[in-house]
Amino acid sequence: MKHDKLVNPSRQMLIKQSVAVAATALAAGTLLRPRTVQAAKAAKSSMMYQDKPHANQRCSGCVQFVPGSSPDANGTCRVVAGSISPNGWCVAFTPKS
Repeated sequence: MKHDKLVNPSRQMLIKQSVAVAATALAAGTLLRPRTVQAAKAAKSSMMYQDKPHANQRCSGCVQFVPGSSPDANGTCRVVAGSISPNGWCVAFTPKS
């Protein structure tokens, strides 16, 4: 079968340009978005955080703990907001393997 209608070159160019503009906008949006989006952390009170160990469980032995500048310095936690003692504990405690 032979097609009697030809694609209008200006319409074809408009479609190509629209696709290019959409792709550029998508790429620009991706590049402008912050690289890391930090999830909201829980308050110490809601996680029952305490500055002392719970039996033999302590933050320094938890997978969520991010150590400070020295073994005795406070660090941070991936789950709990604020400064975290390496000797602290909360209900999110997950032992390191």
